[in-house]
Amino acid sequence: MAVDTRIPIGRCLLFGLALAALGIGPAGAQTPERLISNPRVLGEGIAPQSLTPTLRALPHEKVLNLNIVYTPGHLYNPATGLEDQVYLRSYNGTDVDQNAPYVSPTIDVVPGDTIRVNLDNQLPADPSCAGGDGHNGPHCLNGTNLHTHGLWVNPSGNGDNVLLSINPGVKFQYEYNIPSDHPAGTFWYHTHRHGSTALQVSSGMAGALIIRGDRKPTQTTQGDLDTLLDGLPDRVLVFQQIQYACRNPDGSIKRTNPPDDKTYRCDPGDVGTIENYDVFSPGQWPESGRYTSINGLVLPTFEARQGQLERWRMIHGGVRDTISLRIVKMRPSAQLAATFSQAQAQAFIQESCSDSGISHYRVAADGLTLAQVQASNLTVFQPGYRWDEVVVFPESGRYCLIDASSPKSGSVNGDNPNPSLLGFVDVQPGTPVENLNSYVVNGLVAQAEANLPDIAPVVVADLKAGLKLSKFVPHPDIAESEVTGRQELTFFIDTSTDDTKFEVSNTLDEAQAEPYDPTRLDRALTLGGVDEWTMQSHFVSHPFHIHVNPFQVVSILDPNGNDVSVPGALDNDGGKPGVADPQYPGLKGVWKDTLWIKSLLPDKEITDPKKGLYTITVRTRYERYIGEFVLHCHILDHEDNGMMQNVAIVLPDGNVADAAKGAAPLQLQQHSTHTTTP
Repeated sequence: MAVDTRIPIGRCLLFGLALAALGIGPAGAQTPERLISNPRVLGEGIAPQSLTPTLRALPHEKVLNLNIVYTPGHLYNPATGLEDQVYLRSYNGTDVDQNAPYVSPTIDVVPGDTIRVNLDNQLPADPSCAGGDGHNGPHCLNGTNLHTHGLWVNPSGNGDNVLLSINPGVKFQYEYNIPSDHPAGTFWYHTHRHGSTALQVSSGMAGALIIRGDRKPTQTTQGDLDTLLDGLPDRVLVFQQIQYACRNPDGSIKRTNPPDDKTYRCDPGDVGTIENYDVFSPGQWPESGRYTSINGLVLPTFEARQGQLERWRMIHGGVRDTISLRIVKMRPSAQLAATFSQAQAQAFIQESCSDSGISHYRVAADGLTLAQVQASNLTVFQPGYRWDEVVVFPESGRYCLIDASSPKSGSVNGDNPNPSLLGFVDVQPGTPVENLNSYVVNGLVAQAEANLPDIAPVVVADLKAGLKLSKFVPHPDIAESEVTGRQELTFFIDTSTDDTKFEVSNTLDEAQAEPYDPTRLDRALTLGGVDEWTMQSHFVSHPFHIHVNPFQVVSILDPNGNDVSVPGALDNDGGKPGVADPQYPGLKGVWKDTLWIKSLLPDKEITDPKKGLYTITVRTRYERYIGEFVLHCHILDHEDNGMMQNVAIVLPDGNVADAAKGAAPLQLQQHSTHTTTP
């Protein structure tokens, strides 16, 4: 097999010399057994309550074989009560559950492990993967690669390298060496080939990646939250929007009864596919009538026991929806209908699941433990977000999992979405709970005393003083005195011409914004440096994500200069009556890798553009790893259309001239010649 690198000669020093170690060709000689635990909902939709690693190929090594193929299957359609036939790109291989093929298997590891993922792209040939002028916009729909979202690992070579295109007919082994000091937490992985990311992720090519830790805190060192929560039932929930459509002979999407009812329709004999980016147009997800799936199933039912503390690891692995999670006790007299259109589901929620819901207790954001537990009856997930929560059901009975409404500026689709059903939890009788907050405090205190006897007095004192988790935060705060540099970023969509451009600027001036260019290096950052980033969006809101290094939230200023990241703050879109966006309060000081950059623009009622802007400030350290990676909007069709930048971390005082030349994606394909372009 040969490789067409399509990169300047200078970049060969950074990337080309690693080709011998990239694993090009048959993906490894090992033939591992079943290796990785799987949290998907099975059988009647009951999720397993504990997830434990299974066999290892070698000590400290996990191997996953994934074939990228078209998979015939079916997805439940609540609007008809039937299973829709679908034909989607997916993974098929080690631990892939054939009952739920449209979510990827969970990778379950510990710090110090090596993960080897053998990708075998068996999709049909795709001429658009060969390159050309159209590097932005949908293309190379059958090319692929892999990103470990949130991991602090090497971004180069066959590490977490998304500047590769693993084209049809190619086998390739990714190798992720997780450092022994990596934080334990909830992460995930997904395809990331620029031009087809949204299409493949929305087909279900994404899964959880759990790093479990057993490092107990001491008087002088931090510990893993896992050691406090050890023994609690542990659920992994992957939320996805599988946005398939059935088509008319002219290629248009079949609708139920247009123009009054534009929900998607699949007739008997139809097969739903995702082959066109028209399904990602603004408003198409709510208009489709589709439901967000959990672990590959639509409207699953889980089982729990009253009074049992559980750890929920929740991942927004979708593309085109904001999820506002509420857990609400269903009225005992409520009856589930045989069919559920979204309109009927909204009426059902209003009638049968309409109270404010129970509190759930956030303990980690984007896999990183919070300094203090945050209790709330609503948790907001933007695409790419993860939240770990302690959940306990105070009463037996059935509970509704609801995607509640959210304000326009806080929604991916820029609308005011109606509430939707996500699933149900059947809670068996157990221990009655009178005061939920006291019950959770006492439960966590008991966990500390049982699991951490040597440090229990310190941990218990923290828990009793406002549910603090001081001994489990993985990173020290970044003080102003530590900052060595500044970065600015603006997201912008240029609609001034028919050729809409999705852009990023290195300043707070939208006029400097540019679409993604794979041959341009946009930022060279220094290893060992600490930067403060100031970010805005000048055209609708976007979730910002940067690979490799997490960041700490310093402030989120609304258009009036109020810091709405402070616990208890009111974010009312700069003073709009009746608006209360819950997603920002409490984020001050929190560590994340993905963050909503809110904007009120465009808005005809806002005459001064500055009155529509939020200003987000974060700080980050560039530690251990050098190499090139990306930052981008995590509305993935925006990324595919050009809202992305190339970023490189370089050695101090290093010569970055070669790196600054940029590089098109490495094209890994069959029957090509190894060429370089000066």
